[in-house]
Amino acid sequence: MKTRAALLWEAPGKWDVREVDLDPPRDGEVLVKMMASGLCHSDDHFAQGDILFHNYPACGGHEGAGIVEAVGPNVTRVKPGDHVVASFIPSCGHCRMCTGGHQNICDNGALITVGTQLDGTFRMHADGRGVAQNACVSTFSEWTVMPEVSATKIRKDVPFDVAAIAGCSVPTGWGSAVRAAEIEPGDVVIVMGTGGIGMNAVQGARHVGAERVIAVDPVDAKRALALELGATDAFAHIDEAAELARGVTNGQGSDATILSVGVVTGEHIGQAFSTIRKGGTLVLTSAASHELTDIPIPALDLTMHQKRIQGALFGMGAPAREIPLMLDLYERGSIKLDELITRRYPLDQINEAYADMHAGRNIRGVVTFGGGDA
Repeated sequence: MKTRAALLWEAPGKWDVREVDLDPPRDGEVLVKMMASGLCHSDDHFAQGDILFHNYPACGGHEGAGIVEAVGPNVTRVKPGDHVVASFIPSCGHCRMCTGGHQNICDNGALITVGTQLDGTFRMHADGRGVAQNACVSTFSEWTVMPEVSATKIRKDVPFDVAAIAGCSVPTGWGSAVRAAEIEPGDVVIVMGTGGIGMNAVQGARHVGAERVIAVDPVDAKRALALELGATDAFAHIDEAAELARGVTNGQGSDATILSVGVVTGEHIGQAFSTIRKGGTLVLTSAASHELTDIPIPALDLTMHQKRIQGALFGMGAPAREIPLMLDLYERGSIKLDELITRRYPLDQINEAYADMHAGRNIRGVVTFGGGDA
């Protein structure tokens, strides 16, 4: 069949929206009609060349929701008509990481940038070439084929645009606070960068009882929304946040700082590390350029102050558990998700959407395949 999709032919590069060929689903795979796709900064990392696909052309998108149209042989988890959210971690369920309860770092995660399906072959084709699919799913396409393990079934009463962002930014931010930072009631927490992920880190921190949640972002509108979503304080610069954290902890600093800026630099890491107390945790959720290797961290502090730097992928949670959990919390009013969606775009405006993200105009832009906002 034919489908319109957003491709990268090289990196750095712009998204090229064009018609491509899509094969039917094979063993253990499903065909999904995409209804909405979140415009995550991670896909922009591919466009900017911060992170590289192993194969080009490549179709982007890893945060999306849609309807199962057809299934291949031996599919048992979903059926045609089911509403699903794409998971960018195709957790196998039986590798060492999965059996240890760490499905977010399943061995299949190696396929995120390779772009093939689990059997090592392509389902999308353009100009006679195989098209790599981001994380085996490629939600920047009207139709897509993905492994059934990447399709998490959800209730049919959840709006597709809200469901889409539950595939990445919501559980990633939430889990960065709740699971990676291990925040406890009464804690003082700094969230550095309040875009799509940072806003959910704010919500997660308050949900589990943090006493002070200090948001840091240079954009006025983002600081204002962070306060609406649970931050107790908001500042434009990390130095101001650090001063407050020390002021309310007898000079100690934050119990945890979550680094969720758009593109992390060594300077960001050094600044965030300096804000945490003895025994505190810096959660590094932001993605950096693959070329960043030197981090300005005083090594003696790690030992003598027993500080911890914790990386976090998908908020250290299991996708099949976290996605329904986030949507249940949304339905109960425990977290706010509608407020995170700033604007909806048709697929043809994907480059404009990312320009808006770079300009700080969006918390989360979403592609809706029925058209965007007027």
